[in-house]
Parts: sequence; structure tokens; C-alpha cells
Amino acid sequence: MSTNVARTDDGWWIEHDGRLTRISTTATTTAELLADRPAVDRAVAAPDPDGPEPDDVTLLSPVTVPARVVAQMVNYRSHARDSGIDPDTVPPAFFRKASGSVCGPTDTVRCPDHVGFLDHEVELGLVIGRRIDVGTVVSEDDLAGAVAGLVVTNDVSARDIQLTRTQFYEAKSYPTFTPVGPFLTLVDATELAALERLRLTLSVNGEIRQDSTVADMLVKPARALTLLARFQALDAGDLVLTGTPGGTALKAPGPVMEKIGALLPPAVKWRAFFKRQAGNPRYLKDGDVIAATISDPLRGIDLGQQTNIVRGPSHESAL
Repeated sequence: MSTNVARTDDGWWIEHDGRLTRISTTATTTAELLADRPAVDRAVAAPDPDGPEPDDVTLLSPVTVPARVVAQMVNYRSHARDSGIDPDTVPPAFFRKASGSVCGPTDTVRCPDHVGFLDHEVELGLVIGRRIDVGTVVSEDDLAGAVAGLVVTNDVSARDIQLTRTQFYEAKSYPTFTPVGPFLTLVDATELAALERLRLTLSVNGEIRQDSTVADMLVKPARALTLLARFQALDAGDLVLTGTPGGTALKAPGPVMEKIGALLPPAVKWRAFFKRQAGNPRYLKDGDVIAATISDPLRGIDLGQQTNIVRGPSHESAL
């Protein structure tokens, strides 16, 4: 049965029936907490009916930093189609995000002054439970040993940096560009086997932008971790983002514009592309409120809702 773990500035808690129960542990990092599972189990066995409600405290990211933060690229069929790519031809690909981009589930997302096209990407995050050495093969049967828990994440993206400079690392690594939480949901093998039922949703100012299940995912977690382990070791407490469904602000241009763009020098092509994108109202702007959730009500799994307000410029790119 899944267990929701929360973190505040004065410790760790489990969430039960809308109340928080303190975990008696000396752990200060996610890795240390995962190693102190008996303390978590004791809190689960004795929930505090008078504990604070999650809304009464400031929840921090349940993934502590520094940690490795790795993300999968174009890993949902719907997102591949939005990107103008045949889902059946997408090769598995990964990129790193700076761990300094991690922030809490209610923190402000701050758009740098030089970024004009800010986008959202709700993603299921895998929190690694043990050391995964280079060369490790993770099977479906091994997944529960490799993955300790799940989190809601948002891979906030500066599209003008990402596309004009082909800089995924910078475009997705500014401070506050990876909201995480509110909960670290500890799961078992049975729950991991049913990941495809999890539904991801993201809204902006109450308007649903992204709504899909993990069943739309191209490369599932066990295979993704095996592919990643060909070149990247992971440790307990590291975070792997598993891709986003369709519904982001960024969409591929139509086939005619693609053909025209192919004839232009890159600088001219991207200048023309973002000139058209300036009329797209779906990019995030100052004051927008992003709400993201991941849950499977039938199995009683709810990773919680993160709600972040955006502060900073929009459509003012210094291209």
C-alpha cells in the first residue's frame, strides 16, 4: 500500500486522511530517509489524528538536493505528435537538469528576464531507491528495488533558449524550473506494475492543458533505467523525470512551414518561428497559476497537487 511522505523545514511526515504525522528520524536527506524505513513504518502504524493539515504548513520538495536530476525526452505518443514526430520512430533520449532547479510544490516559478517563452510539462518523477551502477539491467521484476517512490514534477522550460541554442540543460535548469511534490509516494511492486493507470493533469488558471495516463508513455521505467544505466550511475534519492504528455504550449509548425524553415539559415528560421509564437496565448506569463496532479483513484494512489504561481516576463525574448 502506498505511503505519502512530506517534508517541511523541521522534518519529515507521513500523510494520512488529510493529517500529517511526524516521522521520528534523524534523516536530513531523501536517501537517508529511504534508508530509515522502520521509522516511516512506525509513523504509518500510529497516525496522529490531531496532526497538522498539509495546507497548514509549508511543504518543501520531498527530493532533497544536491541530487542527480535526469529527464526523458519526448516520451509520450501525444507529445511526439505535438512535436511533429512519428511516435514509432522516436529514439530513447535523456538530458540532465541542474539540481538547483528543484523547488517546492507551492514555490513561485520565476522566469528570468531574458526568457520570453516559458512552458510547462507535467511529469511523473521516479525517486531512486538504491545504487544503480553503470551496466545494470533493470527488469520489471527488479523495478520495486530500483524505484522507491513517485513524485509530481513539472519540467518548466524556456523554449527560446532550448530551441535557438539547442540548450536543453540551460533551458530547463534555471532556479525553480523543477517543482517537486507535494508528496514522495512510496510504492510497492504491485503498485509499480500498475503505473499505466496513473493519470497526469496540468491546468493553468483552471484551464486543463495536459490530461493523459502513463499508458501513453513510449519507454516505460524499467527499460528507461536500463538504457540510462548504460552510461549514467544513479544513487538513492536521485530523481528521474519520465516525459510529458501532449498539451504544452509549444507545437511543431505545420508541414508547409517546416519545408520553408528548412531552406532558411537557423538564426532566421528561429526568429521567424518565435515571431509567430508571440501570438500564442498558452505560454506562461506573470501571474499564471499552474496546478499539477498525478493519481489513480481506483487504487487509492494520490501523489497530491502542486500549485505554483509564475512571476516574470512573457513574450519578451531577447532573440
